[in-house]
Amino acid sequence: MGKLVALTLLGASLVLIGERLLEFRERMNASREVESVEPQNCHLIEGLENGSEDIDILPSGLAFISSGLKYPGIPNFAPDEPGKIFLMDLNEQNPRAQALKISDGFDKELFNPHGISIFIDKDHTVYLYVVNHPHMKSTVEIFKFEEQERSLVYLKTIEHELLTSVNDIVVLGPEQFYATRDHYFTNFFLILFEMILDLRWSSILFHSPIGVKVVAKGFSSANGITVSPDQKYVYVADVAAKSIHIMEKHDNWDLTQLKVIPLGTLVDNLTVDPATGDIWAGCHPNAMKLIIYNAEDPPGSEVLRIQNIFSEKPRVSTVYANNGSVLQGTSVASMYHGKILIGTVFHKTLYCEL
Repeated sequence: MGKLVALTLLGASLVLIGERLLEFRERMNASREVESVEPQNCHLIEGLENGSEDIDILPSGLAFISSGLKYPGIPNFAPDEPGKIFLMDLNEQNPRAQALKISDGFDKELFNPHGISIFIDKDHTVYLYVVNHPHMKSTVEIFKFEEQERSLVYLKTIEHELLTSVNDIVVLGPEQFYATRDHYFTNFFLILFEMILDLRWSSILFHSPIGVKVVAKGFSSANGITVSPDQKYVYVADVAAKSIHIMEKHDNWDLTQLKVIPLGTLVDNLTVDPATGDIWAGCHPNAMKLIIYNAEDPPGSEVLRIQNIFSEKPRVSTVYANNGSVLQGTSVASMYHGKILIGTVFHKTLYCEL
């Protein structure tokens, strides 16, 4: 009798695991093949071959680019090289990428940059906040940008017990920022377990000089985060749920969900065109190809533009799509005066004039 019960429980467990794995493959769009959509005036940026996971652009057209991310389960073509922050001037006729020098006092060998966010103070000083993963932990580094020297001056490292598995940030004031916690666990195998079971334990945190608190939760995997031009709303990409959450920001910094925009593709980082308020999203059309990398059948890339965000039916259009022959694993797209930079988790960077 005992053996029969054990076999029954084992069988039921295997069926449950099988169902969860099938559901996981469906969430990852494992069977999807992308159809090409490629603007004519595009070219790859020389010197950016090891990823450009996140991009943020100053109103002046200077673009900051995080490169060299090392992340569990994601390919990396230069595992022994530390990460870097690159700068591009999008006002130039042929913009080039330049690695920014980082001042002393910061461990550059352990630099593993992920999401980034610019903050411009009242005196016009530019600060760059960078999610960093030294030894696969999560910290937020604060730098001051010296434009004439093309350098970053290290100021401070922020750590907190709640700031674990941080993916992206958006800064709204001095040391005031929202951060996405893309997974509850930090162990790779537990993260995989969390993803397969779709536990929805991912959350949004708010950091200020007086502390850190959870301001929204219940996400499958909160990823990119940004803010509307008037700073009244926060936009969150839930990559595993293939959607964007529109959140209202309250005076106490808490967030309330207003609506969810389903997209049918795995949304990574988000940027906002300040001129139009449109959201630009770097997406993974088939994330299974990203998780199980095969150079002969690489992960594709996709860029979406979302217009009329607050209407009943926002307009979603595909601006760029490629099967991986040109660009693999797109993570971000950022617009400046009709020019767009398309970044990737671990691959190259594309510049287009639309």
